[in-house]
Amino acid sequence: MPNKKKKIFIIAGEVSGDVLGARVMRQLPNIEFVGVGGEEMQSCGLKSLFPMADLSVMGITEVLGHVRTLKHRIRQTIAAILTAEPDMVLTVDSPGFAKAVVRGVKKTAKGRELVARGLRFHHIVAPQVWAWRSGRAKKYAQIFDKLYAFFDFEVPYFTKFGLDTIAVGHPVAESLLGKYETKDVGDKKIITLIPGSRMSEVKKLLPVFRQVIETINSCGYIGYSFAIPVVETTEKYIRNTVRDWAVKPELVPGSQRYDLYNKTYVAIAASGTVSAELAMLHIPAIIVYKMNRITTWIGHLLIHVKWVSLVNILLNRGVYPECLGGEATADNIINALDNLVLPANRKNMIQELKKADKLWLRPRGAASKLIANDIIKTIGK
Repeated sequence: MPNKKKKIFIIAGEVSGDVLGARVMRQLPNIEFVGVGGEEMQSCGLKSLFPMADLSVMGITEVLGHVRTLKHRIRQTIAAILTAEPDMVLTVDSPGFAKAVVRGVKKTAKGRELVARGLRFHHIVAPQVWAWRSGRAKKYAQIFDKLYAFFDFEVPYFTKFGLDTIAVGHPVAESLLGKYETKDVGDKKIITLIPGSRMSEVKKLLPVFRQVIETINSCGYIGYSFAIPVVETTEKYIRNTVRDWAVKPELVPGSQRYDLYNKTYVAIAASGTVSAELAMLHIPAIIVYKMNRITTWIGHLLIHVKWVSLVNILLNRGVYPECLGGEATADNIINALDNLVLPANRKNMIQELKKADKLWLRPRGAASKLIANDIIKTIGK
């Protein structure tokens, strides 16, 4: 009798996690996957339990506004795991949802039975405990069996509490790093505006981006055009919003975003995974993030790093200008842009971004392959 096919319940709650999850899935062709994911993971054969957009929420007050939906999805996911009886639960980022689901499974009698039979809980993307709320590392050690961190410096924060943690490099780097070569981008220079993938951040940044476009259009910038990559979680909202703008940016499907980035002169991007992608592609950018006042105030109290962009953190200097919180205004963005559109400054930034190339990857192989190999070692083929 042939061996039963191994099964993994995989969960991603936002676009960046969907991309990472899909990369790992492609390295595990003989595994059955069930769970929650977006377009990328669904292209690998996953039938999502519910729309991933239901989980794409960030910020304290934003989460509070979606508590009922999130609680329902947590209960639904727990029930689906217990029914599926997988060999592993693999969560990708979205830490709040991931922890709630794993805790919920372990609290049930059947969940404890599955654990006794070998069910393991692995998580991809270490929380940035080095930046804020370091106590989270201990909680992760109590919840998960294995953590896949991106960088070596993250590992000790978790291993000191007994959590098996390995640094695998940034999974996105394996397909993006060095693919962008400095070249003539043409007479019509594209400014790409990236408002993020969560509805809460998009709603805050789009008005700022509109002011930026209108200011640029009225201040003598010659030969510039504008584009916004759109993803499944926010595309409809963005299309409806920009319909009334005097200067309409081109909306580019998320599946074509890397082609757009490759033609981009300067990007103005929400803080997050996209800032790492832009850095790997050596694309000059300005990083922005705008939160409500309560979240901003709490963030100032808790966050203990100079920068939010990973490339700035890795190089320990401000390569990418950052306009965050109350500083995320059209005037501040335009001031940074005035400096960055100068050819010499743009060239210097590209050279700085290249200095981070060796920091994104581990020498022993691609991150998705390293994760997949470890999963196979844990549950078998």
